[in-house]
Amino acid sequence: MRICIVGAGAIGGLLGVKLALAGEDVTLIARGAHLAAIQQHGLKLIMDDATELLADQVHAVSDMAEAGIQDVVIIAVKAHMLAAVAPAMQVLFEPDTIVVPAQNGIPWWYFQRHGGPLEGRRIEAVDPDGIIEAAIAIERIIGCVVYPAAELVAPGVIRHIEGDRFVLGEPDGTKSKRVQQLARVLNGAGFKAPVRTRIRTDLWVKLWGNLAFNPISALTRATLVEIAQHPLTRHLAHRMMAEGQMVAEQLGINFGISIEQRIRGAEAVGAHKTSMLQDIEAGRATEVDALVGAVAELGRLVGVTTPAIDAVYANVKLLEQVVTRGSP
Repeated sequence: MRICIVGAGAIGGLLGVKLALAGEDVTLIARGAHLAAIQQHGLKLIMDDATELLADQVHAVSDMAEAGIQDVVIIAVKAHMLAAVAPAMQVLFEPDTIVVPAQNGIPWWYFQRHGGPLEGRRIEAVDPDGIIEAAIAIERIIGCVVYPAAELVAPGVIRHIEGDRFVLGEPDGTKSKRVQQLARVLNGAGFKAPVRTRIRTDLWVKLWGNLAFNPISALTRATLVEIAQHPLTRHLAHRMMAEGQMVAEQLGINFGISIEQRIRGAEAVGAHKTSMLQDIEAGRATEVDALVGAVAELGRLVGVTTPAIDAVYANVKLLEQVVTRGSP
C-alpha cells in the first residue's frame, strides 16, 4: 500500500518506520535537518524496550509533489499546523485516497457525517476559515485516535515511550472495507488498530485527559504525576474534566469510566511531560485550540458553561503568545 505520512516527527516517525519495515511503500514528508538525516541514514526508531529499528529505504521528501499519488495519507502534523499544509495535499490524492488525521483534540470534521442537529457545523477553533474543510473532502476521512507516546530525540531518530494503539473509525459509524483494510495494515506493522462504530466517543475519551493535563502542565511546568498528586491541580483537572463531560454528554457521548479513573490513568504514566509543555518549553505554538478552545466552543453550542476550561484556555493562549513572540 502506498502510504504518505505528512509530518515525520514523533508519531509520524513511529508509524513510518514500522509500516516501512512491514513492507508498505512509505513516503515521509519532513524538512530541515530531520529530512537530511533521513535521506542520508534512514529513520531510526528506538523502542520502549531499547530495541533499535532502522528504516533505511524509506522515501523522504519536503515537497509533496515529489511524493506522488497515494493510497493513504496519514496527517501527523499538529492540529494548529494543518491549515498551512492541507491545500498542498491535493497532489497526493486520487479519487479513492484515504486521509487519516492522526492528531489530538476535536477534529475539524467532527460534525461532518455526524447525523445530529449540528450536522455540517464548522468548528471555528480548529478551522476558522474553512481552509481544511475545503482542501480535504469528508469522503476521504477515516477517524483515528492516537494512544502511543513518542518523541523526536535527534534528527532522524525517534524514541518510542509507550503504547501501540491507533483506534480507527468511519465518521458515519460504518465498518467499511477500507477501514478494515487499513486496520489490517496497521496490525501487520505491529500496532493494535481496533475499528470502532462510535469513533467520536474514543476521541473524547482521549481528549478528556488532554483537555486538563496538557494546559495545566504548560502553565505549571509539571509532569502528569506531579499534577495528579498535588491536591489543588488534581482538583482543577477534575473540574475541567467535569465540564468537558457535561459538554460531551450533550453531544451523545457516554464515557463509560469515571473522572477519577481517568485521572489515575494519567497519574500512572508517571513523570511524563505533555506535548503542550514540550511545545511551550521550546517556544512553539501549541494545540491548545484543538484540545481546549474547541471544547469551550462546543460548550457554547450546547448551552453548557465551562468557567474552569475558559480560564485555563485564556492563560495558555497568553502564555503561548509570550513564548512565541518574535518567532517566525
